Amino acid sequence: MVGTVQLGLPLVAAAQAQKHVTVNEALARLDGLVPMVLVSRAVAIPPAAPEDGQVWAVPAGASGDWAGQEGMLAIRSGGGWIFVAPRAGWRAFLLDEGAQAVYGGAGWVAGALSLSAHGAGLVARVIEVDHVLDPGSSSSPGFLIPSNAVVIGATARVVVAITGTLSGWRLGNPGADDRFGAGLGLAAGSWARGVLGQPTAFYAPTQVVLTAEGGNFAAGTVRIAVHVLELALPD
Repeated sequence: MVGTVQLGLPLVAAAQAQKHVTVNEALARLDGLVPMVLVSRAVAIPPAAPEDGQVWAVPAGASGDWAGQEGMLAIRSGGGWIFVAPRAGWRAFLLDEGAQAVYGGAGWVAGALSLSAHGAGLVARVIEVDHVLDPGSSSSPGFLIPSNAVVIGATARVVVAITGTLSGWRLGNPGADDRFGAGLGLAAGSWARGVLGQPTAFYAPTQVVLTAEGGNFAAGTVRIAVHVLELALPD
Protein backbone atom coordinates (compact mmCIF):
# COMPACT_ATOMS: atom_id res chain seq x y z
CA MET A 1 0.00 0.00 0.00
CA VAL A 2 1.56 3.31 -1.09
CA GLY A 3 -1.03 5.66 0.41
CA THR A 4 -3.93 5.87 2.83
CA VAL A 5 -7.42 5.16 1.51
CA GLN A 6 -9.31 8.39 2.30
CA LEU A 7 -6.79 11.20 1.83
CA GLY A 8 -4.11 9.41 -0.19
CA LEU A 9 -1.43 10.31 2.33
CA PRO A 10 1.90 8.76 1.24
CA LEU A 11 3.23 6.10 3.60
CA VAL A 12 6.86 5.61 4.58
CA ALA A 13 8.24 2.34 3.23
CA ALA A 14 10.55 0.07 5.18
CA ALA A 15 14.17 1.18 4.92
CA GLN A 16 13.13 4.13 2.74
CA ALA A 17 15.72 6.82 2.10
CA GLN A 18 14.80 10.49 2.62
CA LYS A 19 11.77 9.66 4.74
CA HIS A 20 11.27 13.33 5.47
CA VAL A 21 10.12 13.93 1.87
CA THR A 22 7.26 11.46 2.23
CA VAL A 23 6.31 12.68 5.69
CA ASN A 24 6.34 16.33 4.60
CA GLU A 25 4.09 15.62 1.61
CA ALA A 26 1.63 13.79 3.87
CA LEU A 27 1.60 16.77 6.26
CA ALA A 28 1.08 19.20 3.35
CA ARG A 29 -1.94 17.19 2.18
CA LEU A 30 -3.40 17.14 5.68
CA ASP A 31 -2.83 20.88 6.03
CA GLY A 32 -4.77 21.52 2.81
CA LEU A 33 -7.58 19.02 3.28
CA VAL A 34 -8.41 19.14 7.02
CA PRO A 35 -10.42 21.29 7.50
CA MET A 36 -10.88 22.10 3.82
CA VAL A 37 -11.18 25.70 2.66
CA LEU A 38 -11.27 26.16 -1.12
CA VAL A 39 -10.15 29.57 -2.34
CA SER A 40 -12.31 29.06 -5.44
CA ARG A 41 -13.83 26.43 -7.72
CA ALA A 42 -14.07 28.84 -10.66
CA VAL A 43 -10.45 29.92 -11.25
CA ALA A 44 -8.96 28.14 -14.29
CA ILE A 45 -5.56 29.87 -14.36
CA PRO A 46 -3.17 29.13 -11.47
CA PRO A 47 -2.74 32.26 -9.31
CA ALA A 48 0.44 34.25 -9.73
CA ALA A 49 1.38 34.39 -6.04
CA PRO A 50 -0.33 31.57 -4.12
CA GLU A 51 0.52 30.80 -0.49
CA ASP A 52 1.52 27.38 0.75
CA GLY A 53 -1.50 25.58 2.17
CA GLN A 54 -4.05 27.28 -0.09
CA VAL A 55 -6.35 24.96 -2.05
CA TRP A 56 -8.35 25.39 -5.27
CA ALA A 57 -10.85 23.08 -6.96
CA VAL A 58 -9.60 22.84 -10.54
CA PRO A 59 -12.42 23.58 -13.05
CA ALA A 60 -12.79 22.51 -16.67
CA GLY A 61 -10.47 24.27 -19.10
CA ALA A 62 -7.67 24.84 -16.59
CA SER A 63 -4.30 25.83 -18.02
CA GLY A 64 -0.66 26.20 -17.00
CA ASP A 65 0.38 24.00 -14.09
CA TRP A 66 -3.25 22.88 -13.72
CA ALA A 67 -3.68 21.65 -17.31
CA GLY A 68 -5.18 18.16 -17.36
CA GLN A 69 -6.14 18.29 -13.67
CA GLU A 70 -9.86 19.01 -14.10
CA GLY A 71 -11.86 17.98 -11.04
CA MET A 72 -8.79 17.67 -8.82
CA LEU A 73 -7.89 19.69 -5.75
CA ALA A 74 -4.72 21.73 -6.21
CA ILE A 75 -2.80 22.24 -2.95
CA ARG A 76 0.05 24.75 -2.96
CA SER A 77 3.09 23.26 -1.25
CA GLY A 78 6.77 24.12 -1.31
CA GLY A 79 6.47 26.28 -4.41
CA GLY A 80 4.71 23.55 -6.39
CA TRP A 81 1.35 21.77 -6.53
CA ILE A 82 0.00 18.58 -5.01
CA PHE A 83 -3.11 17.25 -6.76
CA VAL A 84 -5.69 15.23 -4.85
CA ALA A 85 -8.90 13.64 -6.18
CA PRO A 86 -11.90 14.55 -3.96
CA ARG A 87 -14.22 11.79 -2.80
CA ALA A 88 -18.02 11.82 -2.61
CA GLY A 89 -19.15 13.20 0.74
CA TRP A 90 -16.18 15.49 1.35
CA ARG A 91 -17.13 18.92 2.64
CA ALA A 92 -15.42 22.26 2.12
CA PHE A 93 -15.97 25.98 2.62
CA LEU A 94 -15.94 27.96 -0.64
CA LEU A 95 -14.11 31.12 0.37
CA ASP A 96 -15.06 33.31 -2.59
CA GLU A 97 -18.73 32.24 -2.44
CA GLY A 98 -19.11 32.25 1.34
CA ALA A 99 -20.84 28.86 1.31
CA GLN A 100 -20.37 25.33 2.56
CA ALA A 101 -20.24 22.73 -0.21
CA VAL A 102 -20.44 18.96 -0.54
CA TYR A 103 -18.67 16.97 -3.23
CA GLY A 104 -21.25 14.75 -4.88
CA GLY A 105 -18.93 12.76 -7.13
CA ALA A 106 -19.40 14.96 -10.20
CA GLY A 107 -18.72 18.35 -8.65
CA TRP A 108 -19.05 20.61 -5.62
CA VAL A 109 -22.64 21.49 -4.65
CA ALA A 110 -22.77 24.74 -2.68
CA GLY A 111 -25.27 24.90 0.17
CA ALA A 112 -26.26 21.21 -0.06
CA LEU A 113 -28.27 20.11 2.98
CA SER A 114 -28.89 16.68 1.48
CA LEU A 115 -27.47 14.96 -1.58
CA SER A 116 -28.40 11.72 -3.33
CA ALA A 117 -25.98 9.35 -5.01
CA HIS A 118 -26.78 11.09 -8.31
CA GLY A 119 -26.61 14.70 -7.16
CA ALA A 120 -30.25 15.47 -6.31
CA GLY A 121 -30.67 17.37 -3.08
CA LEU A 122 -31.95 20.26 -1.04
CA VAL A 123 -29.80 23.38 -1.39
CA ALA A 124 -29.84 26.41 0.93
CA ARG A 125 -28.60 29.65 -0.58
CA VAL A 126 -28.22 33.32 0.37
CA ILE A 127 -28.36 35.84 -2.48
CA GLU A 128 -26.83 39.12 -1.31
CA VAL A 129 -26.30 42.51 -2.93
CA ASP A 130 -25.42 46.05 -1.87
CA HIS A 131 -28.11 48.17 -3.50
CA VAL A 132 -27.55 51.90 -4.13
CA LEU A 133 -31.01 53.44 -3.95
CA ASP A 134 -32.53 55.12 -6.96
CA PRO A 135 -34.24 58.47 -6.29
CA GLY A 136 -38.00 58.19 -6.23
CA SER A 137 -40.82 56.39 -4.47
CA SER A 138 -39.38 52.91 -4.99
CA SER A 139 -36.10 51.25 -5.88
CA SER A 140 -35.17 47.71 -6.91
CA PRO A 141 -31.87 45.80 -7.07
CA GLY A 142 -33.44 43.49 -9.66
CA PHE A 143 -34.37 39.83 -9.78
CA LEU A 144 -32.84 38.52 -6.56
CA ILE A 145 -35.42 35.73 -6.12
CA PRO A 146 -34.69 32.92 -8.61
CA SER A 147 -37.31 30.78 -10.30
CA ASN A 148 -38.43 27.57 -8.62
CA ALA A 149 -37.14 28.66 -5.23
CA VAL A 150 -38.75 28.61 -1.81
CA VAL A 151 -38.08 31.85 0.09
CA ILE A 152 -37.65 31.56 3.86
CA GLY A 153 -37.24 35.30 4.34
CA ALA A 154 -35.08 38.32 3.60
CA THR A 155 -32.75 40.42 5.71
CA ALA A 156 -31.30 43.87 5.13
CA ARG A 157 -28.90 46.38 6.65
CA VAL A 158 -28.60 50.09 5.86
CA VAL A 159 -24.89 50.55 5.16
CA VAL A 160 -25.12 54.17 3.99
CA ALA A 161 -27.83 56.28 5.62
CA ILE A 162 -31.01 56.70 3.57
CA THR A 163 -31.89 60.30 2.77
CA GLY A 164 -34.91 61.94 1.18
CA THR A 165 -38.38 63.05 2.22
CA LEU A 166 -39.47 59.62 3.45
CA SER A 167 -40.14 58.66 7.08
CA GLY A 168 -39.43 54.93 6.63
CA TRP A 169 -39.41 52.18 4.01
CA ARG A 170 -40.81 48.76 3.19
CA LEU A 171 -39.09 45.66 1.81
CA GLY A 172 -40.96 43.21 -0.38
CA ASN A 173 -41.73 42.20 -3.95
CA PRO A 174 -44.27 43.34 -6.57
CA GLY A 175 -47.77 42.79 -5.21
CA ALA A 176 -46.52 42.46 -1.63
CA ASP A 177 -44.25 45.44 -1.03
CA ASP A 178 -44.11 44.85 2.76
CA ARG A 179 -43.60 41.07 2.65
CA PHE A 180 -40.27 41.34 4.51
CA GLY A 181 -40.89 44.39 6.69
CA ALA A 182 -42.42 47.87 7.00
CA GLY A 183 -41.62 51.03 8.95
CA LEU A 184 -37.91 50.32 8.59
CA GLY A 185 -35.25 52.76 9.77
CA LEU A 186 -33.16 55.21 7.75
CA ALA A 187 -29.96 55.50 9.77
CA ALA A 188 -26.82 53.52 8.96
CA GLY A 189 -26.99 50.25 10.86
CA SER A 190 -30.78 50.00 10.72
CA TRP A 191 -31.89 46.52 9.77
CA ALA A 192 -34.75 44.30 8.68
CA ARG A 193 -35.32 40.62 9.42
CA GLY A 194 -38.31 39.43 7.43
CA VAL A 195 -38.95 35.82 8.42
CA LEU A 196 -41.96 34.42 6.57
CA GLY A 197 -44.52 32.61 8.71
CA GLN A 198 -44.99 30.24 5.78
CA PRO A 199 -42.15 29.75 3.26
CA THR A 200 -43.27 30.97 -0.16
CA ALA A 201 -42.51 29.35 -3.51
CA PHE A 202 -41.67 31.57 -6.50
CA TYR A 203 -41.97 29.96 -9.92
CA ALA A 204 -40.47 32.81 -11.96
CA PRO A 205 -37.59 35.24 -11.33
CA THR A 206 -38.93 37.95 -9.01
CA GLN A 207 -37.70 41.40 -8.13
CA VAL A 208 -37.08 42.61 -4.60
CA VAL A 209 -38.51 46.11 -4.16
CA LEU A 210 -37.83 48.84 -1.59
CA THR A 211 -40.73 51.27 -1.21
CA ALA A 212 -40.49 54.68 0.47
CA GLU A 213 -43.06 55.54 3.15
CA GLY A 214 -44.31 59.15 3.45
CA GLY A 215 -42.06 60.54 0.72
CA ASN A 216 -39.29 59.60 -1.70
CA PHE A 217 -35.77 58.17 -1.62
CA ALA A 218 -32.90 60.53 -2.45
CA ALA A 219 -29.80 58.41 -1.69
CA GLY A 220 -28.45 55.61 0.47
CA THR A 221 -27.22 52.03 0.25
CA VAL A 222 -28.94 48.93 1.61
CA ARG A 223 -27.36 45.48 1.85
CA ILE A 224 -30.10 42.96 1.03
CA ALA A 225 -29.94 39.17 1.49
CA VAL A 226 -32.64 36.76 0.31
CA HIS A 227 -32.63 33.33 1.98
CA VAL A 228 -33.88 30.54 -0.28
CA LEU A 229 -34.18 26.77 -0.62
CA GLU A 230 -33.83 25.10 -4.01
CA LEU A 231 -34.07 21.55 -5.34
CA ALA A 232 -30.93 20.31 -7.14
CA LEU A 233 -31.63 18.05 -10.11
CA PRO A 234 -30.05 14.58 -10.32
CA ASP A 235 -27.13 14.12 -12.71
